[in-house]
Amino acid sequence: MKKLSMHEALNLALREELKRDNKVVLLGEEIGKYNGVHYVTRGLYAEFGKDRVIDTPISEESFVGVGVGMALLGFRPVVEMMRMDFSLRAMDQIYNHMAKLRYMSGGHLSVPMVLRGPEGPGPNPGLTAQHGQQLTTLFAHCPGLRVVTPSTQYDAKGMLKAAIRSDDPVVFLEPGPLNNKQGDVGEDDYVVPLDQAEVKREGSDITLIGYGASVALCLQAARELEHDGVSAEVVDMRSIRPLDMRPALESIKKTNHALVVEYAWQSYGPGAEIVARLMAEGFWDLEAPVERVSGQEVPLPYAANLEELSKPQMDEIVGKAKQSLAQ
Repeated sequence: MKKLSMHEALNLALREELKRDNKVVLLGEEIGKYNGVHYVTRGLYAEFGKDRVIDTPISEESFVGVGVGMALLGFRPVVEMMRMDFSLRAMDQIYNHMAKLRYMSGGHLSVPMVLRGPEGPGPNPGLTAQHGQQLTTLFAHCPGLRVVTPSTQYDAKGMLKAAIRSDDPVVFLEPGPLNNKQGDVGEDDYVVPLDQAEVKREGSDITLIGYGASVALCLQAARELEHDGVSAEVVDMRSIRPLDMRPALESIKKTNHALVVEYAWQSYGPGAEIVARLMAEGFWDLEAPVERVSGQEVPLPYAANLEELSKPQMDEIVGKAKQSLAQ
């Protein structure tokens, strides 16, 4: 193990996969000579050249479409969005081609490509309403896509490698608030399954469920609750499509209480789907309704103090957990 930031872990995954398979290619804006705005592709252009690390024009609909075409021809493209907000420019290519071509061809065609990039607020304030959105729901709603988001540096490396090797089209959402955080990363060639949730912290009184950046908030809240004698278990969903509900359902059999945390807007989001499945499949194990903490339903403010208030708060998680236990 060694300590790496999230973007360093992703860089390591890309380097290993470019070395392992000459069909892996990278496409995106300023990912080559400029080393990438978020430094995920730092050094890769110099090492692998312009035919493997391809700088594209500022035209998301064109280079996502090129990625789809390359995947159909047998390559394994990894397409970077400078921010996932910009994927809105390419939703026709994502929804109607990347996600659907295998189904529409009766399985004769496949699109083994990865669409990756940071989403949500950044590690520093000021991304504003059009650059710091959590668009997980848009991708997770579409059949044909795998949608995953890591919460740790270890998972970031292993899940990106698994995504590149997958024969399915994968949307890989990198949690913006965690981009510069340090964590343990394995130096060996490992992969993390794309369809398995994981218990990140054992507990016995209440289950805190998150994905991406919200898992860090859940762990912080669990440590705070421990000071008050409350043992909180933390489940990291990791995959948003498909959802692996088994660890969460097994957890609530033990704790009988649950709280779902997400940075996304609450209405119609992944958290709503998780709650619905908990209630449908684990109703008799619950002693209280499933609580929820999410981002405020406003465009992300520019002012730093207002941006902070728009995010899910650790104090709110602690308060909702105690409220659930009181029932």
